[in-house]
Amino acid sequence: MASSRDRQRKLARAKYDRQQARRAEREHRNRRITAGVGASLAVLLIAGGGAWIGGAFDGDPETDTSASDTCLWTPLSTEGNPSLKNVGEPPTKDIPETGTETMTITTDKGAPIVVSIDVAASTCAAASFSYLSGRQFFDNTECHELTAEGALHCGDPTGTGLGGPTYSYYSENDPAGAPAPDPSASAAATATEVTYPKGTVALFGNPKGVNGSQFLIFHKDFTSADPQYSILGKVTGGLDTLAAIAKIPTVENDAGEKVKPKDKITVKTLTVGTDTAGTAPTASAGAAPAASVQS
Repeated sequence: MASSRDRQRKLARAKYDRQQARRAEREHRNRRITAGVGASLAVLLIAGGGAWIGGAFDGDPETDTSASDTCLWTPLSTEGNPSLKNVGEPPTKDIPETGTETMTITTDKGAPIVVSIDVAASTCAAASFSYLSGRQFFDNTECHELTAEGALHCGDPTGTGLGGPTYSYYSENDPAGAPAPDPSASAAATATEVTYPKGTVALFGNPKGVNGSQFLIFHKDFTSADPQYSILGKVTGGLDTLAAIAKIPTVENDAGEKVKPKDKITVKTLTVGTDTAGTAPTASAGAAPAASVQS
């Protein structure tokens, strides 16, 4: 489980990356300005630009209000990846950090798959899924892979493995890797804890640790010495549906990998609700009408 200190370090890194990008753009803009003016004016611009680029107007990190953000989202461009879908970004503050949320995945293959999201361990991932579900991001999308690791791969609106929202976020809840087996020890002594038990729901980051909307639902135990996926939660209902899906034969995809389900698997709806003691899950803040966004 990621600690508050770990999360703050990741947020600080994301903030630093954004500042560096802004400074690079300012430097580029300043070069264009100074190239067309006289020598005397250029001197003044360079002097002022030096303070600007140096961070004089970025604010004091100790007093900057963004330091109180719970989550920061790294923007992604559709120019670099046309498979991304722009639905805006989740809020950065006033995000739930405790308890659990219920994610309900209704497919065309049986009873809904119900997932308990661990908000405390995966705060920003939970906020992202709540936000995206409120904008029907996952509705009528395809689960495009049954992976060799024993998981159903969903969450990409394009069904290609390249799609997602126009932002990313860091992993928060990475499991520990399994130790290397000791060939001299007995089978009982070398038994290790399963990295991703059956029913685990994990984020699929591409590259590792850089997450969007794609996720895996493990239909069998999987253990790894080098875990690649941050854990979002676990299945609490619909395991029979998951087992039936796991039996669907696979064929080769466009890359020649035999992971594409022979029968198309469609996510009809995906919703996220906040768990409240003694009551049914209620719609999350992400279900509010989407604000207008620019492509």
